[in-house]
Amino acid sequence: MNLVRFGARRLAGAVLVLLALSAAVYALFYLAPGDPARLACGERCSPTQVALVRHQLGLTEPVFTQYLHFLQGVVAGRDFSAGTSVLHCDAPCLGISYRNDQQVTHLLLDRLPVTLSLAVGAMVLWLLLGVGTGLLSALRRGGLTERTLTVLTLVGSSTPVFILGLLLMMAVCAYLQWLPFPTYVPLGEDPEQWAWNMLLPWTTLALFESAKYARLTRSSTLETLAEDHIRTFRAYGVSERAVVARHALRGALPPVITLTALDLGTMLGGAVLTETLFGLPGLGHLLIDGVRVVDLPLVVGIVLVIGAAVVAANAVADVVHALADRRVSLP
Repeated sequence: MNLVRFGARRLAGAVLVLLALSAAVYALFYLAPGDPARLACGERCSPTQVALVRHQLGLTEPVFTQYLHFLQGVVAGRDFSAGTSVLHCDAPCLGISYRNDQQVTHLLLDRLPVTLSLAVGAMVLWLLLGVGTGLLSALRRGGLTERTLTVLTLVGSSTPVFILGLLLMMAVCAYLQWLPFPTYVPLGEDPEQWAWNMLLPWTTLALFESAKYARLTRSSTLETLAEDHIRTFRAYGVSERAVVARHALRGALPPVITLTALDLGTMLGGAVLTETLFGLPGLGHLLIDGVRVVDLPLVVGIVLVIGAAVVAANAVADVVHALADRRVSLP
């Protein structure tokens, strides 16, 4: 019952954070210098055409009313004037793209599978590499294994992701020809080709991210192994494998869970450099296109999706943290 109340409070807090984020993003992009009607209409539009577009977009209303209409569109949908006709935008409506004349939600949903494929696959790999390496380094403290793994993690964390990706493509795709140059294939179309083409982007992100997870896991494990209850378990004759697996690792996981939630939430908004490097048509690539042509509804929609992903991932992480760490008491 405490867990249910805890989850409900985290959900309510997440909704409040998203409302604050939406207000801030809306104000940032729609109150900034520049005329959204002119951006939507184009540079060659006459003042009369710009005034017509401003009326169609509802920009003649007070700013607070515009924001309420924006929230209404997110919750219940919204109608947009399109000359002599009316265009209905289904909920959750994030507006109509200036450049594509399409619903922003449809554009995001079209690119979301690519970003999900990249983020989730890379997360699985970086957790396996990072947690495994960090745990092994902590258990072999002071030996050659620890020093070797420490050097590798330092190299991984200090190499920019685009440099790492370029080196991997040159070595694996061009020189050794073990993998094809990545081209996104939908999972439902050909699962095998989807996996083969995503393997190199997954590996690039995983090698870059796993370094900090290895360092975090190592330090958390060493800290947990030094606690009094671990020494008590050893004094009672509990095997070292049981001490590590059942107690030390469980105590070291909470900070890893928190960091994973933050990284995954951010990547669900688009791993911009990785998507651009490998030509993946994900949200990061879409965000760059939106910024380049100053497509305000598209940029606002992507920023809100990134914020929602981070907030949701952290809310889930808090619940998982409470389940994994017995020292956390649920209010």
